[in-house]
Amino acid sequence: MYWRRIADLPAWLKAVMVGQLVNGAGALAWVYLTLYLVEDRGMSAQQAGFAAAAYGVGLVGGNLGGGWFGDRFGLRAAALASQLLWAVSCAAMPFVPGSLIAVVAALSGLFGGAGRPNLSALVAISLPVERRREGIALSRTASNAGFTIGPPLGGLLAAYDFSLVFLFDAVTSLVMAAIVWRWVPTARRTTGLSTTGLWKAVLGDRAVLVVLATIVVVDTVYRQIFATLPLLLRDTGTAAVWYGVLLGASSVVIVLFEAPLAVRLRGHRATRVIAAGFGCIGLGLAVVGVWPALAGAAVAIAVMTVGEMLYKPTATAHVADAAPEGMVGRYSSLYAAASISGMFLAPALGGTAYQHAPGLLYPVAAALALAAGVVLLLSRATARDVLPSESTAQPSSAS
Repeated sequence: MYWRRIADLPAWLKAVMVGQLVNGAGALAWVYLTLYLVEDRGMSAQQAGFAAAAYGVGLVGGNLGGGWFGDRFGLRAAALASQLLWAVSCAAMPFVPGSLIAVVAALSGLFGGAGRPNLSALVAISLPVERRREGIALSRTASNAGFTIGPPLGGLLAAYDFSLVFLFDAVTSLVMAAIVWRWVPTARRTTGLSTTGLWKAVLGDRAVLVVLATIVVVDTVYRQIFATLPLLLRDTGTAAVWYGVLLGASSVVIVLFEAPLAVRLRGHRATRVIAAGFGCIGLGLAVVGVWPALAGAAVAIAVMTVGEMLYKPTATAHVADAAPEGMVGRYSSLYAAASISGMFLAPALGGTAYQHAPGLLYPVAAALALAAGVVLLLSRATARDVLPSESTAQPSSAS
């Protein structure tokens, strides 16, 4: 049985995944941020939107810069610091004056974003190459399982006292910090870091550049299911609750099947698995383009969920595998930033397209995703894309 394989993971990694489940259940603050600012703090929708945008900018910055701190001071130390600072910023939100909310939101995004690449790098380097995709998938499974619990719980807390949403998020982050401090092995530090060295390595690695570029494209079109699909369903007369049901069902499928799927495909070349995932994203978007209704959206999200399970854990592990010695954190940061680029590109580009040319949005998005898959397959930039069985890499300590 697949789940028995979890017993073979390092004890500290299993503890971290428990922490990710708890932390995912508590990841409420920024889900409800806009609603909180409008209802509890009396802001206008525009002011709340600017504060949420400030959080998004900080999140991108944290994802880009977090890996540098992980490589310089140790992945464990960087992950611990980001969790502690995130907890402080969450706890502070209900008490700061309105003029400082955007600043606190930006700092929160920075701290939260910095933790993601370091935790991904910790998981990647703790396992032998043939189990890295599986480890990344299990890590995502733990977070997704927690997130299926969190939003309903946050709604209950918000109904009683909105401040409890932020305080609960802070407490679960402290639980994660305690697990990192207690269980994760002490990290080594990398000396002599320089941004120049990073960019020289990345620009000289065409395989990684192709993966990162295609991830930006696919993430932007993939996130149309969050940016414009709700508008499309509303305009076709579908109640909002059905959209929520579709997303909830997608999360359940990911929790149940993403890690086993990663195990089944561990012997396949990473770029082929990623390209297959891109193809599923494109097919799902094409379905919405030709069938803009609830039933079409259901089929599309089912197909795109398969695509997400194929490409996301595989691409995360693939970029970490490509990192030179001492650069796993920074390479993971570059991937993390690329993989959330759609958070600010998708609403701007998709919203504009939906307003002015709604009939073209999903066909063009589908074409871009399919083209990204073709580019990845035809780039011949797979020098580092070896099969796990061909690798001689050994598992590493939590450096």
